[in-house]
Amino acid sequence: MPTFRTLRPTPTGLVPDCQLMFRRRIAVIGAGAAGLVTARELRREGHGVVVFERGDSVGGTWVYTPAVESDLLSLDSNRKVVHSSLYDSLRTNLPRECMGFSDYPFVAVTGNSDNDHRRFPGHPEVLRYLEDFSRDADVNGMVRFRTEVVSVEMEGEGRWAVKSRKIDDGLTGDESEVYDGIVVCNGHHTEPRVAEIPGIEIWPGKQIHSHNYRIPQPFLGQVVVVIGGSASAVDISRDIAGFAKEVHVASRSYCVENPMKQPGYDNLWLHSMIESTNSDGTVVFQDGSSAHVDVIMHCTGYKYHFPFLKTDGIIDVDDNRVSSLYKHVFPPFFSPFLSFIGIPWKVVPFPLCELQSKWVAGVLSGRIAVPTPEEMMEDVKAFYLEMEQAARPRRYTHNIANYQFEYDDWLASQCGCPPVAEWRKQMYEATAKNRVARPESYRDEWDDDDLVAAAHQDFKKFLFSS
Repeated sequence: MPTFRTLRPTPTGLVPDCQLMFRRRIAVIGAGAAGLVTARELRREGHGVVVFERGDSVGGTWVYTPAVESDLLSLDSNRKVVHSSLYDSLRTNLPRECMGFSDYPFVAVTGNSDNDHRRFPGHPEVLRYLEDFSRDADVNGMVRFRTEVVSVEMEGEGRWAVKSRKIDDGLTGDESEVYDGIVVCNGHHTEPRVAEIPGIEIWPGKQIHSHNYRIPQPFLGQVVVVIGGSASAVDISRDIAGFAKEVHVASRSYCVENPMKQPGYDNLWLHSMIESTNSDGTVVFQDGSSAHVDVIMHCTGYKYHFPFLKTDGIIDVDDNRVSSLYKHVFPPFFSPFLSFIGIPWKVVPFPLCELQSKWVAGVLSGRIAVPTPEEMMEDVKAFYLEMEQAARPRRYTHNIANYQFEYDDWLASQCGCPPVAEWRKQMYEATAKNRVARPESYRDEWDDDDLVAAAHQDFKKFLFSS
């Protein structure tokens, strides 16, 4: 865990009220949770905002579709990309109280039988929340739906050329416009990472990435290996176990000497990582066991992907590190006119995106000061050195699970906002412990009703109509 000395005092924060404030024209790329709250905060700060969204509705990755990509591993660069990675049975792994934006509580709406009132709701309820937020924050009018950003290129200091095109409207040609700033909010659950498996080129079975998993019925009677140790691997392995003949979960996180049958299941085993795959269809695990397998499911995460950004290599992605981002947001030598919202992972995403977007909006107006590009770069180098000395892999650069609330509170201090509410922090920790203690039932059984009460007491500060 980084000491986070990269949050050491810098010449940043709120500037005097007498300073000149700038009102800029900003392009936001993406209308998921990050893009929606960014658009709201930019407009609150007085900026003009256009949101580009290639889909026909708000919600980003929370817009479910049964459609999957033609290449089930999503390796073909010419494939038609499906943005969403949701599977039909998905429920949140965080309670709704701590998921929502700070001033727009994610509460169960009564009086409508179609709504999901569970504390850990299914994905349609999250989409409903985002749709309601977009409506009530009056963001919808800023969104250009079915509009894909083709390229973003700097024309001069603080001037960005954005080339976009309408999708499937029968028109030809791209539209070019110039903006003062770009905020990238395109998410990072669309471009899959795939595990490297010895012998996979001669293994005759089928492979699929969880990005293209929707329902378990196609796996009826099959033997499936699920690779991964994250929430999606846990959920999908159990989803499939209701239909498959056998499910074997393999992960680098598990160091087991023998396969471990999972409690409550007759056909679900936990293994160490795959040792090899063979031409006869067998998969051999590092624990010495093997199975004749029909399907390998990669629940192995995603890559950051910004194909529209033309920065002559200044912004690149190396082993899932987005290069040289100050506090995971600003590229030093493009700051503040290019920024990224929602890059950190293993976090409570909506409140984090809200604080990042408040910071970006205030920096763009000049209300909040940031260090010079050189100082930012020194800060980034210090962070990378910390990671190297701690032997943390590069791919974990944006995994801030161990210090997310310290990070959130730092952002809040820069914006002149109060820190994250204590009940929210405690609820996150209580849920993490409950997930370990009750892996099969934590979404429906918990022991933190006192924190739920504290959350609802806090929510009374906001005018919220159901």
